[in-house]
Amino acid sequence: MSSRTVDTPISARSGAVTLVGSDLGVEDVVRLADGAVRPVPGDEAMKRMTRSWDAARRIAATGRVYGRSTGVGANRNEDVPTEAAAGHGLRLLRSHAGAIGDELPTRQVRAMLAVRANQLLAGGAGLRPSIVTALCEALAAGASPVVNEFGSVGTGDIAALAQTGLALAGEHPWRGSGAPAPQPLDNNDALAFISSNALTIGQSALALHELRGLIEATQVVAALSLLAVDGSHEPYAAPVHAARPHRGSVETARRMRELIGAAERPIPPLGRIQDPYGFRCLPQIHGPAHDAADALESVLLIEINAAAENPLIFPNDLAAYHHGGFFQTQLALALDHFRLAVTQVARLSTSRLSTFNEPAYTRLRPFLADQEPASSGVMILEYAASAALGDLRAFSAPASLGHAVLSRGVEEQASFASLAARQTLRACGVYRLVVGCELVAVVRALRQRNLRPDPELPAGQALALAESALDEELADRPLTHDVTTAAALLDRFTDIWRGSTA
Repeated sequence: MSSRTVDTPISARSGAVTLVGSDLGVEDVVRLADGAVRPVPGDEAMKRMTRSWDAARRIAATGRVYGRSTGVGANRNEDVPTEAAAGHGLRLLRSHAGAIGDELPTRQVRAMLAVRANQLLAGGAGLRPSIVTALCEALAAGASPVVNEFGSVGTGDIAALAQTGLALAGEHPWRGSGAPAPQPLDNNDALAFISSNALTIGQSALALHELRGLIEATQVVAALSLLAVDGSHEPYAAPVHAARPHRGSVETARRMRELIGAAERPIPPLGRIQDPYGFRCLPQIHGPAHDAADALESVLLIEINAAAENPLIFPNDLAAYHHGGFFQTQLALALDHFRLAVTQVARLSTSRLSTFNEPAYTRLRPFLADQEPASSGVMILEYAASAALGDLRAFSAPASLGHAVLSRGVEEQASFASLAARQTLRACGVYRLVVGCELVAVVRALRQRNLRPDPELPAGQALALAESALDEELADRPLTHDVTTAAALLDRFTDIWRGSTA
């Protein structure tokens, strides 16, 4: 059946990542999108792609193949005469390059190019190999086509990829310098190139990378919050989670013990019997978010390396299989699940933030205020965080509930994975602000209480970092800059969290 051969696995050498169509990961896509490494197509993968291209042309010359010798969508039954075949590919790209809305950031477009190049090397598209070479040249040089936001409903990013195809053909603008030389694209290339969800997959990889790191950073902030209110270590005790061993929760509890230096079987505190949920239920809420991130990554690893083009070319069979492998239900559902889990984590952060307003927990003045009468302290942070959380809840609405009937009814369903990816990306910024509010409050509380965790512990390292960046002034003043600074620190908190698990 498959003509795929064994390739050398991904290797980073001299700032390069070798694309072989089978083992590109989420972090690799992020590094390629950021320009941290350059892509190099693997030799065996290019040979595989050449065999697929040769087979596709032979199949299309002797039979009816969707999009090559026929029209597309509801035009699938209209044959393309042999004498018109040369122009059919460009006409298809021109007609489908109708994406609308804002121009996408370069980073998202680069993620799309990286994913598409790797997918093509899986060998199912039947596309001329020089296209992958051109995509890799663009990524290495820093060039990216202009791509607009809207045009996909989760059954293929055909509008965005058609714009990219026209750019490769020399008919659509590029950003940056070093655009590849114009490529010949005919009836055997156009649909083969655009039959992919590479933009959605690339955006999903970027969103997963950022939000996974922010979830990890949030636990570091929560560890400081636990210390600031003399919270109980009991909810993180190893026996508690051995009795209910959900993987994410077990790991979250273990990592919290590492962050704060807690024992596996801590001694119950003499004060409160139970803390609020923001402290007591953290493993049960962060754990599912880690599990959802892992589930999303599993889906993405398949999609980044999938030969999912329709039709799918199999040189060994000399066959073109028409199918629905482009339909992104798995990815849409995984993204929806992940956003819902992330929202739960952010909501728990606002719960802890509210706790800091209560003297019963902090042993300080209401709202962590200074000594001036009726000072408001961090009161406004609770409102600001709740406002940002409102947007996060809106972004968490399941995109997979969407529905569309298109192309004269022959495409009567849609996954809306593309919308799910955009919503997940948009969640990153507001989530970061929510946790930034908590970090500002907890640093103020620890300073006022003159509490400092052991500097050898990860929590101690995190507090030292935050204190070096955040203003010590307690008098009532605007806290916008403080939250912006705190939100930017979270990426370094991610490094601390990961160091605690070494």
